[in-house]
Amino acid sequence: MDKKKNSALSRRDFLTKTAVAGLGTAALATDQAGAQVERQWHHTVDFISIGAGVSGLAGAVSALDHGASVMLVDENIDIGGHGMISGGLVHLGGGHTVQCKNGVEDSAEKVFEDWIRPDHPLARYNDRDLVRAFAEENVSTFEWLVESGVDFRDDEVVGPQMASTVPRQVRVRPWPNRDGLYIYVPTRGGSGLVRALEKKARDSGAEILLRHRMTSIIRETPASGRVLGITVDAEGQTLNIQATKGVLIATGGHSNNVGLRRVFDPRLTEEYAVSGDPYSRKSGDGEIAAMALGASLWGTAAQTNQAERCLRKAGNIGGKYCESSLHWHPDTPIFDKVRAPGLTNIDWANVILVTQDGVRFYDETAESYDFFAAAMASRGDPDKLNGGGPIWAIFDSGAVERQRWDPTPPNVDFDGYFFSADTIGELARLIDNEFQPYPMPVDALEETVARYNAFADTGVDGDFGKPQPLRKIQKPPFYAAWSTPMIHDSFAGLRTNSSAQVMDLQGEVIEGLYCAGECQGGFNQHGLGRSLVFGRIAGRHAALS
Repeated sequence: MDKKKNSALSRRDFLTKTAVAGLGTAALATDQAGAQVERQWHHTVDFISIGAGVSGLAGAVSALDHGASVMLVDENIDIGGHGMISGGLVHLGGGHTVQCKNGVEDSAEKVFEDWIRPDHPLARYNDRDLVRAFAEENVSTFEWLVESGVDFRDDEVVGPQMASTVPRQVRVRPWPNRDGLYIYVPTRGGSGLVRALEKKARDSGAEILLRHRMTSIIRETPASGRVLGITVDAEGQTLNIQATKGVLIATGGHSNNVGLRRVFDPRLTEEYAVSGDPYSRKSGDGEIAAMALGASLWGTAAQTNQAERCLRKAGNIGGKYCESSLHWHPDTPIFDKVRAPGLTNIDWANVILVTQDGVRFYDETAESYDFFAAAMASRGDPDKLNGGGPIWAIFDSGAVERQRWDPTPPNVDFDGYFFSADTIGELARLIDNEFQPYPMPVDALEETVARYNAFADTGVDGDFGKPQPLRKIQKPPFYAAWSTPMIHDSFAGLRTNSSAQVMDLQGEVIEGLYCAGECQGGFNQHGLGRSLVFGRIAGRHAALS
């Protein structure tokens, strides 16, 4: 790939180009008070994607395929969003070529029926129009991805998973070289999807503006008319970018916006980190900007939907984000923000989990939604009734030896997320974290550990039925590692029609405004499939409008 040709358009280059062009064109607009004002456009294209993740790239490539000029705007230092660090499993069916090669019988009608069936919690509330559009576009979207350069493994189809009743997920091969910011991780196929679509977009003429944060969406009037473009902050300078055919909101959902996520589940208080953070921020900026224009929210479920283990035990413990997918090169701008990756916990028999009060609440080896429900039902902070508070993994040096952990920086974060002491009482006294509302009660943690050790002696967990082995916590030093669950997808978001057009509270289309990916509501599917399908639909519809 030609690095010069394919580098992101810098702020300096962008400003130079617009200056030469005489700062674009001027247009009349109406401000909040109803007065006519002249707005200067610094650049004009047919189609803008707010966000350069999977749905944004799909929208961009689709619009380019249909003759539109395209610009992607992203606040991050690189493209890809959460899709970049995903496993690269694409949930598309209907009978595409890889399904056929592996003997999987499927159809668009079967895809539709699976995702509306009343016996599955992930499916029963889905918007029928969205599911129908998704089902009918599955095969064409998969083949379009192949034509766009995405390299799928064709030797297997994964599943059935989620609401699907036949195998539908196909794995993307990772991008085959050092991927700039990231350490090569064979299991993270998202890079192969993102980089392939990026290459296709750049080769087709798309411009990508990084470190450009959308601050508002511009409409003819605040409450009516067509969407005209967006305003961005370019490292302190305000720019207006015009979109003659459409603006796509592809900002990745609202999981990291505590206020917005609590609209759907008030229990999701500030202690829960977000998968992909701090790289993919999931701030809800796109949804909030659309809501300012009267856009409607459309939800089927929150992140805590009981159908899936969407909010569950942390796979890694001892780091703020506990994210096993964050593998970054030390010389990149993101490395210092990621903090410690934590210790990968292979065997939960080696630890106990306690609340902020030092009390066990669950069988640590179990995997289900009930884990989160149990944490929420624990005593927690009496002054914050909705939230469950921090969860800590307690273990000893014996567990460290058995799991072959290295409990030292940069593997663990001693700045509030990992503690070590020679006694359980001292350990409780040391715990000091921004989300721990009060010191952990020493007596409570000592009693909890002593009680658990007694269960280990008898071989029976008298509280929660944890299966053997029950390993004693008795060999100093002792450890407390952050083990609070992480939030993943936003299943609720903006209301759209089957063409991915955003709709207002009256059910009317907001002309020129589209939405795809996690920030789109109405379809309760985890993964890349719906992001790709509706991103592609949005780009095509806008380009042909």
